[in-house]
Amino acid sequence: MIDDADLPHGVLPAVPDPAAMADLLTGYCLEVEHGQQVLVRSTTLAAPLLLELQRAILAHSAWPLLRVELPGQTAGYYAHAQDWQLDDFPDLALSEVKRASTQLGIQAPDDVHALTGVDPARLARAQIARRPLREHTMKKRWCSTLWPTPAGAAHAGMPLDEFERFVAGALFLDRPAGAVAAWTELGRFQAQLIERLKGARTLRIEAPGTDLTLEVRKRTWVNSDGRRNMPSGEVFTGPHETSAQGTIRFTIPSSPSGVDVQGVELEFCDGVVVRAQADVGDDYLQHVLQTDEGARRVGEVGIGTNFGITRPIGAILFDEKIGGTVHVALGRSYPETGGKNESAVHWDMICDLRAGGRLSADGVVIQEDGRFS
Repeated sequence: MIDDADLPHGVLPAVPDPAAMADLLTGYCLEVEHGQQVLVRSTTLAAPLLLELQRAILAHSAWPLLRVELPGQTAGYYAHAQDWQLDDFPDLALSEVKRASTQLGIQAPDDVHALTGVDPARLARAQIARRPLREHTMKKRWCSTLWPTPAGAAHAGMPLDEFERFVAGALFLDRPAGAVAAWTELGRFQAQLIERLKGARTLRIEAPGTDLTLEVRKRTWVNSDGRRNMPSGEVFTGPHETSAQGTIRFTIPSSPSGVDVQGVELEFCDGVVVRAQADVGDDYLQHVLQTDEGARRVGEVGIGTNFGITRPIGAILFDEKIGGTVHVALGRSYPETGGKNESAVHWDMICDLRAGGRLSADGVVIQEDGRFS
Protein backbone atom coordinates (compact mmCIF):
# COMPACT_ATOMS: atom_id res chain seq x y z
CA MET A 1 0.00 0.00 0.00
CA ILE A 2 1.23 3.49 -0.91
CA ASP A 3 0.57 6.22 1.61
CA ASP A 4 1.58 9.86 1.72
CA ALA A 5 3.37 9.12 4.98
CA ASP A 6 5.94 7.29 2.85
CA LEU A 7 6.87 10.50 1.06
CA PRO A 8 9.78 12.77 2.03
CA HIS A 9 8.79 15.71 4.24
CA GLY A 10 10.77 18.84 5.09
CA VAL A 11 12.22 19.25 8.54
CA LEU A 12 14.32 22.40 8.62
CA PRO A 13 12.90 25.06 6.27
CA ALA A 14 15.56 27.23 4.67
CA VAL A 15 15.61 30.31 2.46
CA PRO A 16 16.42 29.21 -1.12
CA ASP A 17 20.18 29.36 -1.54
CA PRO A 18 20.67 30.57 -5.14
CA ALA A 19 23.86 28.51 -5.56
CA ALA A 20 22.20 25.30 -4.36
CA MET A 21 19.15 25.98 -6.50
CA ALA A 22 21.28 26.67 -9.57
CA ASP A 23 23.19 23.42 -9.05
CA LEU A 24 19.91 21.49 -8.71
CA LEU A 25 18.51 23.03 -11.90
CA THR A 26 21.60 22.51 -14.04
CA GLY A 27 22.67 19.15 -12.65
CA TYR A 28 19.51 17.24 -11.74
CA CYS A 29 16.74 18.96 -13.73
CA LEU A 30 18.45 19.76 -17.04
CA GLU A 31 21.56 17.56 -16.86
CA VAL A 32 23.53 20.21 -18.74
CA GLU A 33 26.30 18.79 -20.90
CA HIS A 34 29.50 20.05 -22.54
CA GLY A 35 28.96 22.51 -25.38
CA GLN A 36 25.21 22.92 -24.93
CA GLN A 37 23.51 26.29 -25.41
CA VAL A 38 21.26 26.82 -22.38
CA LEU A 39 18.56 29.45 -22.88
CA VAL A 40 17.45 30.98 -19.55
CA ARG A 41 14.44 33.31 -19.32
CA SER A 42 13.40 35.35 -16.29
CA THR A 43 13.13 38.90 -14.94
CA THR A 44 15.60 41.20 -13.24
CA LEU A 45 14.12 40.21 -9.87
CA ALA A 46 15.76 36.78 -10.21
CA ALA A 47 19.25 38.29 -10.50
CA PRO A 48 20.76 36.29 -7.57
CA LEU A 49 19.67 33.01 -9.16
CA LEU A 50 20.56 34.09 -12.70
CA LEU A 51 24.13 34.91 -11.71
CA GLU A 52 24.52 31.53 -10.02
CA LEU A 53 23.04 29.81 -13.07
CA GLN A 54 25.63 31.52 -15.23
CA ARG A 55 28.32 30.12 -12.92
CA ALA A 56 26.82 26.62 -12.86
CA ILE A 57 26.26 26.40 -16.62
CA LEU A 58 29.80 27.52 -17.33
CA ALA A 59 31.03 24.93 -14.82
CA HIS A 60 29.26 22.29 -16.94
CA SER A 61 31.30 23.56 -19.94
CA ALA A 62 28.14 24.91 -21.57
CA TRP A 63 26.98 28.32 -22.83
CA PRO A 64 24.56 30.37 -20.67
CA LEU A 65 22.20 32.54 -22.75
CA LEU A 66 20.41 34.83 -20.29
CA ARG A 67 17.24 36.55 -21.53
CA VAL A 68 16.17 38.95 -18.78
CA GLU A 69 12.86 40.84 -18.85
CA LEU A 70 12.38 44.31 -17.37
CA PRO A 71 9.54 45.09 -14.95
CA GLY A 72 6.49 46.12 -16.99
CA GLN A 73 7.92 44.83 -20.27
CA THR A 74 5.20 42.28 -21.07
CA ALA A 75 2.33 44.58 -20.09
CA GLY A 76 3.93 47.31 -22.21
CA TYR A 77 4.08 44.98 -25.18
CA TYR A 78 0.34 44.28 -25.07
CA ALA A 79 -0.38 47.98 -24.57
CA HIS A 80 1.57 49.12 -27.63
CA ALA A 81 1.81 46.17 -30.05
CA GLN A 82 0.04 46.63 -33.39
CA ASP A 83 -2.40 43.98 -34.55
CA TRP A 84 0.10 42.40 -36.95
CA GLN A 85 2.65 42.18 -34.10
CA LEU A 86 0.16 40.19 -32.02
CA ASP A 87 -0.38 37.80 -34.91
CA ASP A 88 3.29 37.14 -35.59
CA PHE A 89 6.69 36.92 -33.90
CA PRO A 90 10.25 37.84 -34.97
CA ASP A 91 12.18 35.28 -36.99
CA LEU A 92 15.06 35.60 -34.56
CA ALA A 93 12.91 34.22 -31.73
CA LEU A 94 12.19 31.03 -33.65
CA SER A 95 15.82 30.65 -34.70
CA GLU A 96 16.95 30.96 -31.09
CA VAL A 97 14.45 28.37 -29.84
CA LYS A 98 15.44 25.95 -32.59
CA ARG A 99 19.17 26.28 -31.91
CA ALA A 100 19.06 26.19 -28.11
CA SER A 101 19.95 22.82 -26.60
CA THR A 102 17.72 23.29 -23.56
CA GLN A 103 15.56 25.98 -21.95
CA LEU A 104 14.91 27.12 -18.41
CA GLY A 105 12.05 29.46 -17.51
CA ILE A 106 12.03 31.17 -14.12
CA GLN A 107 8.91 32.91 -12.84
CA ALA A 108 9.96 36.01 -10.89
CA PRO A 109 7.15 38.54 -11.21
CA ASP A 110 7.25 42.15 -10.14
CA ASP A 111 3.42 42.30 -10.50
CA VAL A 112 1.38 39.11 -10.70
CA HIS A 113 -1.62 41.13 -11.91
CA ALA A 114 0.25 43.01 -14.64
CA LEU A 115 -1.96 41.62 -17.43
CA THR A 116 -5.29 41.81 -15.62
CA GLY A 117 -6.41 44.84 -17.63
CA VAL A 118 -5.35 43.47 -21.01
CA ASP A 119 -8.13 42.49 -23.39
CA PRO A 120 -8.30 38.65 -23.27
CA ALA A 121 -8.70 38.64 -27.05
CA ARG A 122 -5.26 40.24 -27.44
CA LEU A 123 -3.73 37.65 -25.12
CA ALA A 124 -5.38 34.85 -27.11
CA ARG A 125 -4.14 36.22 -30.45
CA ALA A 126 -0.55 36.30 -29.25
CA GLN A 127 -0.89 32.83 -27.74
CA ILE A 128 -2.10 31.42 -31.06
CA ALA A 129 0.65 33.15 -33.04
CA ARG A 130 3.43 31.90 -30.76
CA ARG A 131 2.39 28.28 -30.94
CA PRO A 132 5.39 27.33 -33.14
CA LEU A 133 7.73 28.67 -30.44
CA ARG A 134 6.08 26.48 -27.81
CA GLU A 135 6.08 23.42 -30.04
CA HIS A 136 9.81 23.70 -30.72
CA THR A 137 10.47 24.27 -27.01
CA MET A 138 8.56 21.10 -26.13
CA LYS A 139 10.80 19.07 -28.44
CA LYS A 140 13.89 19.95 -26.41
CA ARG A 141 14.89 19.47 -22.77
CA TRP A 142 13.20 22.18 -20.70
CA CYS A 143 12.38 23.11 -17.13
CA SER A 144 10.21 25.71 -15.37
CA THR A 145 10.73 27.03 -11.86
CA LEU A 146 10.05 30.05 -9.61
CA TRP A 147 12.18 32.51 -7.68
CA PRO A 148 10.43 34.15 -4.70
CA THR A 149 9.70 37.87 -5.11
CA PRO A 150 7.76 40.37 -2.97
CA ALA A 151 4.90 40.32 -5.50
CA GLY A 152 4.74 36.52 -5.41
CA ALA A 153 4.75 36.56 -1.62
CA ALA A 154 1.95 39.12 -1.47
CA HIS A 155 -0.10 37.08 -3.93
CA ALA A 156 0.42 34.00 -1.77
CA GLY A 157 -0.61 35.96 1.34
CA MET A 158 2.75 35.49 3.07
CA PRO A 159 5.56 37.71 4.32
CA LEU A 160 8.55 37.44 1.97
CA ASP A 161 10.72 35.47 4.41
CA GLU A 162 7.93 32.95 4.98
CA PHE A 163 7.39 32.64 1.23
CA GLU A 164 11.09 32.05 0.68
CA ARG A 165 11.05 29.19 3.19
CA PHE A 166 7.90 27.83 1.55
CA VAL A 167 9.58 27.76 -1.86
CA ALA A 168 12.68 26.07 -0.43
CA GLY A 169 10.50 23.37 1.12
CA ALA A 170 8.56 22.81 -2.09
CA LEU A 171 11.83 22.33 -4.00
CA PHE A 172 13.16 19.98 -1.27
CA LEU A 173 16.13 22.29 -0.77
CA ASP A 174 15.57 21.96 2.98
CA ARG A 175 16.00 18.18 3.17
CA PRO A 176 18.83 16.94 5.42
CA ALA A 177 19.81 14.25 2.90
CA GLY A 178 19.80 16.74 0.05
CA ALA A 179 17.32 17.72 -2.66
CA VAL A 180 18.44 15.12 -5.21
CA ALA A 181 17.94 12.26 -2.75
CA ALA A 182 14.46 13.56 -1.89
CA TRP A 183 13.44 13.88 -5.52
CA THR A 184 14.76 10.41 -6.22
CA GLU A 185 12.65 9.05 -3.35
CA LEU A 186 9.54 10.80 -4.62
CA GLY A 187 10.24 9.44 -8.09
CA ARG A 188 10.18 5.91 -6.68
CA PHE A 189 6.84 6.55 -4.98
CA GLN A 190 5.39 7.89 -8.21
CA ALA A 191 6.68 4.86 -10.13
CA GLN A 192 4.67 2.65 -7.77
CA LEU A 193 1.61 4.84 -8.31
CA ILE A 194 1.98 4.50 -12.08
CA GLU A 195 2.11 0.71 -11.70
CA ARG A 196 -1.36 0.92 -10.16
CA LEU A 197 -2.68 3.22 -12.88
CA LYS A 198 -1.13 1.98 -16.11
CA GLY A 199 -3.68 -0.79 -16.71
CA ALA A 200 -6.69 1.33 -15.78
CA ARG A 201 -9.43 2.11 -18.28
CA THR A 202 -11.48 4.81 -16.52
CA LEU A 203 -10.69 7.48 -13.95
CA ARG A 204 -13.44 9.04 -11.86
CA ILE A 205 -13.05 12.28 -9.91
CA GLU A 206 -15.65 12.95 -7.20
CA ALA A 207 -15.92 15.97 -4.92
CA PRO A 208 -18.52 18.61 -4.03
CA GLY A 209 -19.81 19.89 -7.38
CA THR A 210 -17.68 17.32 -9.23
CA ASP A 211 -18.36 13.96 -10.86
CA LEU A 212 -16.16 13.54 -13.91
CA THR A 213 -15.02 10.42 -15.76
CA LEU A 214 -12.09 10.18 -18.18
CA GLU A 215 -10.89 7.23 -20.24
CA VAL A 216 -7.14 6.60 -20.04
CA ARG A 217 -6.91 3.07 -21.47
CA LYS A 218 -3.56 2.45 -23.22
CA ARG A 219 -2.37 5.99 -22.56
CA THR A 220 1.08 6.46 -21.00
CA TRP A 221 1.50 7.82 -17.46
CA VAL A 222 4.50 10.11 -16.95
CA ASN A 223 6.53 10.25 -13.74
CA SER A 224 7.18 13.96 -13.19
CA ASP A 225 9.98 13.88 -10.62
CA GLY A 226 11.57 17.31 -11.02
CA ARG A 227 13.25 16.86 -14.39
CA ARG A 228 10.93 19.35 -16.13
CA ASN A 229 9.20 21.33 -13.43
CA MET A 230 10.87 22.39 -10.22
CA PRO A 231 9.07 21.90 -7.97
CA SER A 232 7.33 18.87 -9.35
CA GLY A 233 5.50 15.97 -7.79
CA GLU A 234 2.82 14.55 -10.07
CA VAL A 235 1.99 11.73 -12.42
CA PHE A 236 -0.01 12.62 -15.50
CA THR A 237 -1.39 11.31 -18.76
CA GLY A 238 -3.47 12.42 -21.73
CA PRO A 239 -7.06 11.14 -21.59
CA HIS A 240 -8.90 10.01 -24.71
CA GLU A 241 -10.04 13.15 -26.46
CA THR A 242 -13.75 12.27 -26.62
CA SER A 243 -14.01 10.61 -23.21
CA ALA A 244 -14.65 13.40 -20.68
CA GLN A 245 -18.16 13.10 -19.26
CA GLY A 246 -19.73 14.95 -16.35
CA THR A 247 -18.96 18.06 -14.36
CA ILE A 248 -16.02 19.37 -12.40
CA ARG A 249 -15.57 22.36 -10.10
CA PHE A 250 -12.05 23.69 -9.63
CA THR A 251 -11.77 24.89 -6.05
CA ILE A 252 -8.24 26.31 -6.21
CA PRO A 253 -7.91 29.67 -8.03
CA SER A 254 -5.47 30.05 -10.90
CA SER A 255 -3.82 33.04 -12.54
CA PRO A 256 -2.99 32.20 -16.16
CA SER A 257 -1.28 35.14 -17.86
CA GLY A 258 -1.62 37.02 -14.57
CA VAL A 259 -5.43 37.07 -14.75
CA ASP A 260 -7.28 35.96 -11.60
CA VAL A 261 -9.74 33.14 -12.32
CA GLN A 262 -11.73 31.54 -9.51
CA GLY A 263 -14.57 29.07 -9.08
CA VAL A 264 -14.44 27.52 -12.55
CA GLU A 265 -17.15 24.98 -13.32
CA LEU A 266 -17.06 22.91 -16.51
CA GLU A 267 -19.53 20.43 -17.94
CA PHE A 268 -18.33 17.92 -20.54
CA CYS A 269 -20.21 15.81 -23.04
CA ASP A 270 -18.33 13.41 -25.33
CA GLY A 271 -15.07 15.13 -24.43
CA VAL A 272 -16.16 18.71 -25.21
CA VAL A 273 -16.92 21.55 -22.79
CA VAL A 274 -20.63 22.30 -23.28
CA ARG A 275 -21.05 24.65 -20.32
CA ALA A 276 -18.50 26.82 -18.55
CA GLN A 277 -18.61 29.54 -15.93
CA ALA A 278 -16.28 31.19 -13.44
CA ASP A 279 -17.11 33.15 -10.32
CA VAL A 280 -14.18 35.48 -11.11
CA GLY A 281 -12.55 35.92 -14.52
CA ASP A 282 -15.43 34.51 -16.57
CA ASP A 283 -14.64 36.75 -19.58
CA TYR A 284 -11.12 35.33 -19.70
CA LEU A 285 -12.42 31.76 -19.42
CA GLN A 286 -14.87 32.24 -22.30
CA HIS A 287 -12.19 33.78 -24.53
CA VAL A 288 -9.78 30.91 -23.84
CA LEU A 289 -12.44 28.35 -24.77
CA GLN A 290 -12.82 30.10 -28.13
CA THR A 291 -9.08 30.03 -28.89
CA ASP A 292 -9.32 26.97 -31.12
CA GLU A 293 -11.17 23.66 -31.34
CA GLY A 294 -8.80 21.87 -29.00
CA ALA A 295 -9.25 24.42 -26.22
CA ARG A 296 -12.59 22.84 -25.28
CA ARG A 297 -11.12 19.36 -24.78
CA VAL A 298 -8.98 17.82 -22.02
CA GLY A 299 -5.29 17.46 -22.83
CA GLU A 300 -4.04 16.22 -19.47
CA VAL A 301 -5.12 14.77 -16.15
CA GLY A 302 -2.58 14.83 -13.32
CA ILE A 303 -2.36 13.68 -9.71
CA GLY A 304 -0.44 15.86 -7.23
CA THR A 305 1.98 14.10 -4.87
CA ASN A 306 4.12 16.88 -3.37
CA PHE A 307 3.18 17.12 0.30
CA GLY A 308 5.91 19.70 0.77
CA ILE A 309 3.48 22.13 -0.89
CA THR A 310 0.95 22.55 1.89
CA ARG A 311 -1.32 25.24 0.45
CA PRO A 312 -2.04 27.06 -2.82
CA ILE A 313 -0.06 30.21 -3.59
CA GLY A 314 -1.69 31.33 -6.83
CA ALA A 315 1.06 29.89 -9.05
CA ILE A 316 -0.10 26.93 -11.15
CA LEU A 317 3.46 25.56 -11.23
CA PHE A 318 3.17 24.92 -7.48
CA ASP A 319 -0.56 24.50 -6.91
CA GLU A 320 -1.05 21.65 -9.41
CA LYS A 321 1.54 19.58 -7.50
CA ILE A 322 -0.15 19.83 -4.07
CA GLY A 323 -0.41 16.36 -2.56
CA GLY A 324 -4.08 15.43 -2.35
CA THR A 325 -5.22 17.27 -5.48
CA VAL A 326 -5.91 16.42 -9.10
CA HIS A 327 -5.68 18.75 -12.05
CA VAL A 328 -7.27 18.71 -15.47
CA ALA A 329 -5.80 20.75 -18.31
CA LEU A 330 -7.77 22.17 -21.17
CA GLY A 331 -5.95 22.20 -24.50
CA ARG A 332 -2.73 20.69 -25.76
CA SER A 333 -1.73 17.15 -24.86
CA TYR A 334 1.84 16.14 -24.14
CA PRO A 335 2.82 13.77 -26.99
CA GLU A 336 4.68 11.39 -24.68
CA THR A 337 1.37 10.47 -23.01
CA GLY A 338 -0.19 9.32 -26.27
CA GLY A 339 -2.60 12.27 -26.13
CA LYS A 340 -3.59 13.68 -29.51
CA ASN A 341 -5.33 16.94 -28.65
CA GLU A 342 -3.83 19.98 -30.36
CA SER A 343 -4.29 23.54 -29.19
CA ALA A 344 -2.47 26.80 -28.52
CA VAL A 345 -3.86 26.47 -24.98
CA HIS A 346 -2.64 24.39 -22.06
CA TRP A 347 -4.39 25.51 -18.88
CA ASP A 348 -4.11 23.38 -15.74
CA MET A 349 -7.00 23.77 -13.30
CA ILE A 350 -6.91 22.21 -9.85
CA CYS A 351 -9.54 20.29 -7.88
CA ASP A 352 -8.78 19.82 -4.18
CA LEU A 353 -9.70 16.35 -2.86
CA ARG A 354 -8.41 16.89 0.68
CA ALA A 355 -11.83 17.70 2.13
CA GLY A 356 -14.37 15.23 0.85
CA GLY A 357 -12.97 14.14 -2.51
CA ARG A 358 -12.14 10.84 -4.15
CA LEU A 359 -10.16 9.61 -7.15
CA SER A 360 -10.77 6.08 -8.37
CA ALA A 361 -9.54 3.94 -11.25
CA ASP A 362 -11.93 1.30 -12.58
CA GLY A 363 -13.85 1.57 -9.31
CA VAL A 364 -10.79 1.11 -7.07
CA VAL A 365 -10.07 4.07 -4.80
CA ILE A 366 -6.63 5.58 -5.44
CA GLN A 367 -6.94 8.64 -3.25
CA GLU A 368 -9.57 9.79 -0.79
CA ASP A 369 -9.66 12.95 1.31
CA GLY A 370 -6.16 13.73 0.08
CA ARG A 371 -4.56 10.46 1.15
CA PHE A 372 -3.39 7.65 -1.11
CA SER A 373 -4.97 4.29 -0.35
